[in-house]
Amino acid sequence: MAAGRQEAMIITNNHGLPDVVVTALTQDDYTKGKSNRSMTQLIDSPRVGVLYKEHESAVAKDVTDFLWSRFGTAMHNVFEHAVEGTESLITEERLYTDALEWTISGAIDLQELTPNGRIISDYKVTSAWSVIFGKKEWHNQLNAYAWLVRKATGDTVKQLRIICIIRDWQRRRAYEDASYPQSPIEIIPIDLWSERDQDEYMEGRIRLHQNAEYDRLTGSELPHCSDAERWKKEDSFAVMKKGRKRAVRVLSSNQDAELFLYNLEDTDKHFIEVRKGEATRCVQDWCSVARWCDQYQGENK
Repeated sequence: MAAGRQEAMIITNNHGLPDVVVTALTQDDYTKGKSNRSMTQLIDSPRVGVLYKEHESAVAKDVTDFLWSRFGTAMHNVFEHAVEGTESLITEERLYTDALEWTISGAIDLQELTPNGRIISDYKVTSAWSVIFGKKEWHNQLNAYAWLVRKATGDTVKQLRIICIIRDWQRRRAYEDASYPQSPIEIIPIDLWSERDQDEYMEGRIRLHQNAEYDRLTGSELPHCSDAERWKKEDSFAVMKKGRKRAVRVLSSNQDAELFLYNLEDTDKHFIEVRKGEATRCVQDWCSVARWCDQYQGENK
C-alpha cells in the first residue's frame, strides 16, 4: 500500500497504518542546506553517497522504517525546549564551512559555551549493545563536528560526549549485571583528537567522496564499500561431522578450528566449513541503494 512521497523519496505503508501515524512518522524538516555533503553523508560510504544522489527519487522506504528516527527527533525536541533561553547553550545549530572547493554542513545537537572552549554533545537513541561495545563511527562523527566548529566559528572544542537514550534498557539486567548500563540514559565521553588528526581525517573523507563523484562522471568503477561500511560480520569456521547437518563446534578462526579438528579421535570423519560473515547492512535491507549497487549484486548472484 503506497503512502506517498517525502521530498523525492517513495514512502510505502505496507502494514496499513492509520493516516495519523503515517503523517506523524513521515514529517521531517531535515535539510543539509546548500552544501555538497552533510557531515552524516561525509562519514558514510562514498559509493552510497553517489548512488543515493542518482536514485533518490526511486528510493523506497516503509513508514515503519522511520519509527526510531522520529523517536529520536522527539527526544531532541524535549532537550531543545528544556534549554531555551540559556545563553551558554546552543541547540540544533547547522554550521557550514568550505574545504577543498566543497561546502560541508552539519547540525550539532548541543553546544555548551565555556571560557575554555565548546563542549559538543550528540543525542543518540540506541541499544544497550551499542552502549556496552561502543561504535567507531561515534568517534568519527563527534571529531568531525569538532573540526566543523573550529572551521566555521574559530572557537576551540574542549570536550565531546554522547548522551545515549537506551531504548531497550532493562532494569533487571542492570540489577544483575554491573557491566550492563545502570541507567536508561548514559553519558559516553568521546576522545578528542588533535587538530592535525581532525584535519587529516576530514580532508581524507572529502577527497574520497570527490573521487567517487569523478569516477562516476568518467565511467570508472565506484570504490567498493569497506567491510565496516557494510556492517560485515566476521567469518566463522564450523567443524562439521560427515552426515550431520549441525556443526560440532563453531569457532572464530581457521586456526582454532584446525586445532579442534586435530584433537578429535575420528578426524577423518570431520571437516571444516567456512561460513562467510553476512554484510548486515546490505542483505537486511538497511541500505536504501542496494538494488543499484553492483558490488552487492555481484556478491549475491
